[in-house]
This record gives sequence, C-alpha cells and structure tokens, in this order.
Amino acid sequence: ITISGMDGFAVAAPFTGKHVVQQSLNERLFLNLHCVSLSFALLGNIIGSGIFVSPKGVLENASSVGLAIIVWVATGVITAIGALCYAELGVTIPKSGGDYSYVKDIFGGLAGFLRLWIALLVIYPTNQAVIALTFSNYVLQPLFPSCIPPENGLRLLAAVCLLLLTWVNCYSVRWATRVQDVFTAGKLLALGLIIVMGFVQICKGHYYWLEPAHAFETFRDYDIGLIALAFLQGSFAYGGWNFLNYVTEELVDPYRNLPRAIFISIPLVTFVYVFANVAYVTAMSPQELLASNAVAVTFGEKLLGVMSWIMPISVALSTFGGVNGSLFTSSRLFFAGAREGHLPRLLAMIHVGRCTPIPALLFTCISTLLMLCTSDIYTLINYVGFINYLFYGVTVAGQIVLRIKEPNMYRPIKVSLIWPVIYLLFWAFLLVFSLYSEPVVCGVGLAIMMTGVPVYFLGIYWENKPQCFDTNIGEEILPF
Repeated sequence: ITISGMDGFAVAAPFTGKHVVQQSLNERLFLNLHCVSLSFALLGNIIGSGIFVSPKGVLENASSVGLAIIVWVATGVITAIGALCYAELGVTIPKSGGDYSYVKDIFGGLAGFLRLWIALLVIYPTNQAVIALTFSNYVLQPLFPSCIPPENGLRLLAAVCLLLLTWVNCYSVRWATRVQDVFTAGKLLALGLIIVMGFVQICKGHYYWLEPAHAFETFRDYDIGLIALAFLQGSFAYGGWNFLNYVTEELVDPYRNLPRAIFISIPLVTFVYVFANVAYVTAMSPQELLASNAVAVTFGEKLLGVMSWIMPISVALSTFGGVNGSLFTSSRLFFAGAREGHLPRLLAMIHVGRCTPIPALLFTCISTLLMLCTSDIYTLINYVGFINYLFYGVTVAGQIVLRIKEPNMYRPIKVSLIWPVIYLLFWAFLLVFSLYSEPVVCGVGLAIMMTGVPVYFLGIYWENKPQCFDTNIGEEILPF
C-alpha cells in the first residue's frame, strides 16, 4: 500500500508485521548502520551543548570542585550501567522506539503512551530548539562582540539549521550518519584542545583547585538535595546515551555491535567530560566559572588570546551534530509510536526508495520550529527533565519485571541483575531528593505527563466510540 508523492516519490504504508514488503524495506535500511557509525552516532548524540552548559550547574550544586569531579565520574558510570541494561532490552525486544517500546510491551499501553506523549509534547521539541538556538548563538556571537546577537537572527539561523538537517535525514540514512561522523570528529578535536590545554596548565603548576587540600573547599554547605540536582545537571550532559535503542531495527548484528558501541563511546565521553572540567578549573576559579554563562568561551578568552574564536566554533560544531542526532532519534520514536497506533498513522510511513521516515521527520521539524516562537523553553526543559529520568528508571525496572515474567525468553545479551538494581537505587536517590529540592518544577513535569491520561483513554483505549468521536480521517491521519 503506497501513497504517491511528488517527483516520483512514494511513501510506504504503516510498517507492521502485516506488510511483508515493509519488513524488507526496513532490512534495507538497517544495513546502513555498522559499529563505527554506531559509535560515532552515540558519541555525537551524547556530546552536545551539555558539556558547555552543565559544568556551571554541576559545580553550583556540588558546592566544591572535588565533589563536582566525582559527580561527573559517577554519572558516567551510572550512564554506562543504564546503557548496558538498555542493551539487554534492545536485543530482547528488538523494536525501534527505545524505552517507549519497552515500557509499552512490559507495563502496557498507557505507560508507553505517557512516555511517548511527554516526548512528543515537550521533551524532543524543546531539546532540539535549545540545541539549535545554542548553535545559532555561538555562530553569531563573534559577529556581535560587544552585544547580544539579535533575537530574530538567532531564531532564523536556528530554523535554517533545523530545516537543513531535516532535509539530510529525509534524503538518506547514510548521509545523516556521515554528518554525525564528521561533526562528532570535529567536536572531539575541539574538546581535545581544551583537555590538552588543561594538561599544559597543570604542567605549568596551575592546579590549585585540584589539590586535595583545596579541591573540597566549599563555597557553601553541602546539601543532599543540591547534590541530587548536581547529578541531574550532569545527567543532562550525558543525555542521549539511549540513542541506539531507538534505531535497533536498523543495526547490523546488534548482538555484537550494540555492546561494542556502548563500551567504546560512554567511557570516551566520561573521559572527555571529566578532563574538560579539570581543564576548566586550571584556568578559572570556581567563582569565575560560576559567573560565566559560556564556560568554554571564558576558558578560550583566558588561554587562547587571538585564537579564542575557536571556542564558539567548537560549540557550534558540537550543537550542529547534536541537532542531527536528536532529529534522527526523535523521528524513530514517533515512527514507532505511530506504528503501534498511538500516533497518527501518517507518521508510520517510510519512503519506499530512500527508506527514511519522512513524515515523522517533518513532524519533528515542524514541532521544533514552533518551539522557536517562544523564548522560555529552558523552564519547560526543567519541567520535563524530571519525567525523562523517571522513565529511565521505569524502563530499567521493566528489565527486572521481564526477567520474572519471562525467565525463559531468549536474551542474546544478558547482564547481571545487580546492575539494574544499582541503577534503580541511584535513580531513587536522584528523583526523591530532586523532588525535595525542586517540588514545583518536578510537580509541573508530572502534571504535563498526566495530561496524556485522558487522551489515551478517549483516543486509544475507548475503541467503540460513537460516530461523533470518529475522527479517523481517511484512516491515515489520526490514530482514533
């Protein structure tokens, strides 16, 4: 079943087991994603604007340089544990859609829909808008050295970035992964420069704040709730670690390549993040770092002199790749949700020739462009950040539930249950004390998520609706 497109294009019908031709199309799609591309894609999806924004938030809540470094290391370890748990789920339930697919299969349709609902409504559009605006800000800032770039110019360049990368992702999966490869390499080179300069500073004796006697000097008293928020800030920088689970169906030999990509990428990300923060404190005091809204730029101004323009460019490269990775991931999530009947069927279609989920990509792009109309998207990110991490814990809990319910299920990758238990203990600490420290922010996030409950029961669960509720236009536009 196809819908004819313009210029000889066609869009495949919903990708389900009932359409064998669609399965073969998907098999053609996944042959494009090999281990090297997977590792670069995961690196590119994790390393984005977070490393240039989160250091201030982590340090501010950790209250000392030493504890901030510990938070960065511990967050990397927890991220690796979470990724391994997700790897088992990814090959046990080999569906694109990531934690949405796992939560839906294990806990039922409502839980899966709520995960999809909050991602659709706020998480991905606001996250992509923030990254795109960060990109445009660092591109334009050198052109306006004495003032803030015009807001309309920032939004316009962010929109151009989104439209360009949407076209790339629509045109070819291979092109999208190549963009990720190139810009990931560029940002790693830039961060490598920061790390090398940090080591140079250490060799020169500029490591006052790294000495044990000074590293744990506090600028305010330690607070368990603030430490939880420090982990939350660090986790934001590691966001995207579950990227590969959204494209499981497109992987070559996922049983081998998925854990390989995790073991290559996440330790490298942790190394980069820890030593980038070490480099920052060799050039800046904690007070200077906390006073800066652009840590990497301040670092460059202190050490690079006339070459300080490298820092804005490196951030721009990082965020450009981040937008590409987020578009790639979110479109697959919405594609999977539509395929399950939780979103309009139009989003479950793929291009016959290019094997790309064009409708889902266009929807993602449009929703992100709408977010560019408002400037208060950072508050929205704070609201939904709590919910995002809540669903990470729910998903890992689902791994344990699945072990109990289906002990004989075939699991090509099987991790010890001690790892999901450790992960859940960490997230319980994080969420409980984050809620204690920021009850309003977390409460609003919960409220946004719960608006999906009536939508689910009216639109999906209620199957025998009266004629007046039948909005199934052409049986392709709406899921209910």
